[in-house]
This record gives sequence, structure tokens and C-alpha cells, in this order.
Amino acid sequence: MEELKNVVFISYDGMTDPLGQSQVLPYISKLGPLGYKFHLISCEKKNNFDKHANTIKEICDSNNITWHPLDFQNGIPVISSMQNIKLIGKKLLEIKQNHGIDMIHARSYVPAIKALAFKRKYDIPFLFDMRGFWPDERVDGKIWNLKIPLFKLVYNYFKKKEIQFLEEANEIVSLTEAGKKEMLSWKHIKRDLSNIEVIPCCADLNFFSPKSVSEETQTKFKEELSISNNDFILSYLGSIGSWYMLDEMLQFFAVLKAKKSNAKFLFVTKDSPDFILNKVKEFNIDPNDIIIKPSERSELPSLISLSDVSIFFILPAYSKKASSPTKQAELLGLGVPIICNDNVGDTGPVVKENQAGMVISEFNKKTYEQVISKIDEIASIDTEHLRKVAKSYASLEKGYESYKKVYRLCLNSDLQS
Repeated sequence: MEELKNVVFISYDGMTDPLGQSQVLPYISKLGPLGYKFHLISCEKKNNFDKHANTIKEICDSNNITWHPLDFQNGIPVISSMQNIKLIGKKLLEIKQNHGIDMIHARSYVPAIKALAFKRKYDIPFLFDMRGFWPDERVDGKIWNLKIPLFKLVYNYFKKKEIQFLEEANEIVSLTEAGKKEMLSWKHIKRDLSNIEVIPCCADLNFFSPKSVSEETQTKFKEELSISNNDFILSYLGSIGSWYMLDEMLQFFAVLKAKKSNAKFLFVTKDSPDFILNKVKEFNIDPNDIIIKPSERSELPSLISLSDVSIFFILPAYSKKASSPTKQAELLGLGVPIICNDNVGDTGPVVKENQAGMVISEFNKKTYEQVISKIDEIASIDTEHLRKVAKSYASLEKGYESYKKVYRLCLNSDLQS
């Protein structure tokens, strides 16, 4: 029997966060049996950790993953990031001394700082799983104001590190073809980047499936939320932050409501209802037509499946070329067609080329009316067709096969599957 390869996976997101559970654990759980022993370092936020730590530990234990949760430092900007980097480095060194490390998988820029340092010092291969253009996201999302010297300094630091990560990582993963194309155009990168592997945010399509929908749970939600069989449900799934264009989505709904008196807007989110409802008032929308419902993961398929169509508008900023919204695959897996905007990663091309909904390029009433004139046609797109689209580009199985390939390239391994 071949000796297991010790792989350290570093995530700045916590495993007790939704992203950790959907975008990290499923992959490394499947990769482990190929001959990898995983040590998982993650930065955990206290509230989520207190609620879900036992669940995550059970998942890790049952998949032979050694979990090393760190206390996420979230105090003074920049200083807290430096503290997190220091904690990651200390844990990496501890793992190296006690177990040895054959490869480091760094998820995004902050973990890559220590991964690169260990490659340079100990010649340990590292995979730069970049997850988007992180420094530019911080600027586009108005988290870093470049007019403030400190943030300008930090931005320049990470853009310099970005060059080093891309030039020195053994392998690179981009979430989108659009992001890869953008990087190939960068003249300041000396390395040939043509071998970047594109792996979008994938979804568990066995879970996000009509087979996971419970009629009993659907009926419960309809009664609780006062949804009738005649209502036309436009939905939005997920958190509402810097990137998601709530104003424009509400404007779209106002135009839809004028055309379809039976329309209601369902927000499946754990965000504050007050924030949404205050915006609703600004657009003179009847709050009775707005439904806001948080959901535990287990009930998501039944709740989302009440949708006729789902919408998400994302700010088409420069950094969004490299973004892959997880909700896209989840919605399509459930057979829910999508209305979205262009110039966000590969989102538009996936929807347009596969006739999985409608893509807009302008945010105005005329454009909304053009889409709404076809909304019944959009809502009637065949469920199985939409599932095939999801399976073709963003199933966990497809993502797993891609990571399997990248790991072998990174380790130059002959391990057999």
C-alpha cells in the first residue's frame, strides 16, 4: 500500500460557515481515499463555531480529516489579518514538524502568503486556489478605500503578492474562464498561465434536486408564508451584501408586479428583513408582496422550489470577472430558471448558451419589460434541461474530477484512483 500524501488545506473561510460546508468539505472528503491525508486549517468565527463545531468535527472524523480550527481574528482592519496570517503560519509549522507536509492547498490570497513562504523555505508544492481577484474585490466592494494611505499600501502589497502566487504556485485554479482570460492578458506576469484549471463553485446536485423536495414541507411553507397556487413567485437566494444589486432587483419586481398582479418576491436569506423592507418602501412596493424567509440547509430545496423564476443581479465590477455564484448551480439543479446580468464571471454565457433563463446587460425599465414579456416562457423551461445544464459545468463530481487532476499535477504523483 502506498504511503498517504500529507496535504494541508488552508481556508480563510470557516468550515462552520456555509461556504466551508459547500465548497471545501465535499471535495476533500472525496479526494482523501485517493491517497491523501488531509490536515484542514480554517479560520472560524466564534458564533458559527459554537453552533456547528460538533457537526463539522463529526464530518472530518468520519472522512479521516484532521481539523485544525483557528479563532478568526476580526478586530482592527489589517492588524487582525496579520494576526490570522501568523496563526496560520504557526499551525503549518506544527503540522510540518509532527506529520510532514507533501503539498499545501491555499484557498485564496491570505492563506497563500504562508503557502508560498513554506514553498520557498521547504520546497513544498502549493496549489493557489485563488477564488477570484481578492484585492480588487476589496476595492470594488468599498471595503478598502484607496484614498486612505493604509489601504492603498495593503492593496499594493497584495497585488505584488498576486504576481508571486501566480508565478510560483505549482498549479493555479480560477473560478471562471473569464477570469482566466483576463489573467492571460496580463503582461506583467512572466510565467505562462495557459494551464490554469477552471473549476467553478459547484453544488451537490443530489441535494439540490427535485428529489429532495418534500410536498409536506412545501405545503407548510405555503401556509406559513401565505403563498397560493396562483401566485407567481420570483425568488432571490442568499445573502445581500456589497455585490448584490437589491435596488435594481426591486425595480425589476415593481415592473413585474405592474404586469403580473399575482407576483410575489420571495427572499430566502438570513439577512435582516428590516434592511430589505426599508428598501421596499423606497420603491413604493406593497410589503405584503414581499416574503422574507430564512431557511436551514435541509429545507432549502423545498423552499426554493416554490419559485417560478429566480433572480440575481450582481455589480458588474472589474473583480467580478473572476466570480462564480454558487447559487447559480443550486437553482439550476432544482430546475429553477434564472434571470441575471452579464459581465459577472461565466454566469451570463452559461445561462445564454444553454437557454437556462434570461440575461440582461442594462438596468432600466425598458430592459426589464423586455424580459418580463417572456417571463412565462422562461418559467416553463424544462426542469430536466436545467439540471443537465448544472451537471455539465458545476456538479460536485465534475469539480472533484478537476481537483483530482490538479492534485496529481501539483504533486507529480502516480497514485491510482
